[in-house]
Amino acid sequence: MPTLASPAQAASRPPVRSSMPLLLWLCLAATWVVWGSTYLAIKYALISFAPFLQMGSRFLFAGVLLAAWMRWRGAAWPSGLQWRNALVVGSLMLGGGMGGTAHAEVSIGSGLVVAFIAVVPLLIALLNLIWGVKPTRLEAAGIALGLIGVLMLTQGSGFQSSPAGLVAISIACICWSLGSVLSQRGLPLAPGAMGFASEMICGGVVLLVLSAISGEQFVWPPQTEAVAAWLYLVVFGSLIAFNAYMVLLARAPAALASSYTFVNPVIAMLLGVWVANETVTRFEWYAVAVILAGVLLLLFKRAQKEKA
Repeated sequence: MPTLASPAQAASRPPVRSSMPLLLWLCLAATWVVWGSTYLAIKYALISFAPFLQMGSRFLFAGVLLAAWMRWRGAAWPSGLQWRNALVVGSLMLGGGMGGTAHAEVSIGSGLVVAFIAVVPLLIALLNLIWGVKPTRLEAAGIALGLIGVLMLTQGSGFQSSPAGLVAISIACICWSLGSVLSQRGLPLAPGAMGFASEMICGGVVLLVLSAISGEQFVWPPQTEAVAAWLYLVVFGSLIAFNAYMVLLARAPAALASSYTFVNPVIAMLLGVWVANETVTRFEWYAVAVILAGVLLLLFKRAQKEKA
C-alpha cells in the first residue's frame, strides 16, 4: 500500500492509448521498483522514527508539498464536504492502512509484509459485493486462490513468530481496502492530485495524533540511514511514484496500471533478502506464489473486460 490510489480506482478509469510509450515505461518502472522498495525503506526509517510518527510526518509533509504545487498551478481547494471525505478515507487508508503496515514491520520482515498486502485487490473485490458487484467465476477463483495463499503465508515462521505483527497487517489490509472502496463508492475526494493531497494531509494529521496518544518517542539525533529512508519515502514513494501512477491511470489500460500489485511483493521480498538479510523460507515463497496467482487471475479478467 505504498500509494494513495488503489486497484479499485484503476479499474474505474477507461483505458487511453498513449502517444508517449517511453514515458509509460518510466512510470511503470516507478510503480514497480520504487513502490516495491518503499517497504524496505520503512524498515530502515523505523530505526529512529516510531511507526505512527514516521508515517504521519511523511504523509503530512508530502501532502502539504503536493497541495502547494497544485495551488500554484491553479487548482481549487477541496470543499468542506471533500475535506470531510478526505479525513474519513485518509484515516482508513493511511491511519489504519499505512500505520498498521509500519507497526507490522517492527516485528516482521518487509518482504513478508508486502507479500501479505498483495491480498488487497482480493479484499476490494469482496467488499464490492456490498454494492452488488459480483465477481465472475474466474474472479471468484482468483479470490479463493489468493485467500488460500494468505492462509499458507500465516502458517510460515515469519508470521507464526509474531502474532501482533499478523494482527497489525491484517487490520492494515482491511482498512486500506475499505478506504479504497469508500473513496469510489460514497466518499469522493477533490478532483485530481488535490484530492490525494488532502487525503495525505488528513491522514498524516490522524497518524500524528495516534503517535501522541500511543506515547511514541522521537529518537534524537536520528541515525543517518533512518533520515535517508524517510526522505526516500517522501520524495520517491509519496511524490514521484504517486505521480507516475496518476500518469498510468490517465494513459494506460487499468490492468497495466494495477500491475504493481503483482510485481511489488516480488521486488520487496528480493530486496529484503539481498539488502536487509531477511529470511524467507521455501514454504513462504510457495505461499506468495499462490497469492500472486490469485491476483493475476483478477488482473487477467480485468484486461479481458477492457479489450471487449
